[in-house]
Amino acid sequence: MHELGVVFHVIKQVEEICVENDLTEISSVTLELGEVSTVIEDYLHDVWNWAVLKKSEHMKTAKLIVETIPAVTFCEDCQQEYPTVEFGKTCPHCGSKKTYLLQGNEFNIKEIEGC
Repeated sequence: MHELGVVFHVIKQVEEICVENDLTEISSVTLELGEVSTVIEDYLHDVWNWAVLKKSEHMKTAKLIVETIPAVTFCEDCQQEYPTVEFGKTCPHCGSKKTYLLQGNEFNIKEIEGC
């Protein structure tokens, strides 16, 4: 389960932002999570509360908010976009396999709410 490592990375980044901006407490962290990223949202929530309590100075009660970015694939042959999870790498419009992921693999810290 690499979600624990991901949470540790987020904590490190947010703690650095706290120091740079003289923040004393973080009340929430909003993450953007791509639908086909390798991070499992349920596992992320499972480790969040433990990790911020044990490994963070400024985030001990911070709420984790996750926003899902839908996975969208583009077909080079017919120039159409389609939902990746439903159809995979094969374009449902023309059957081509000349496709690539436009979005849905992201993992971003979107917003930090603190004081």
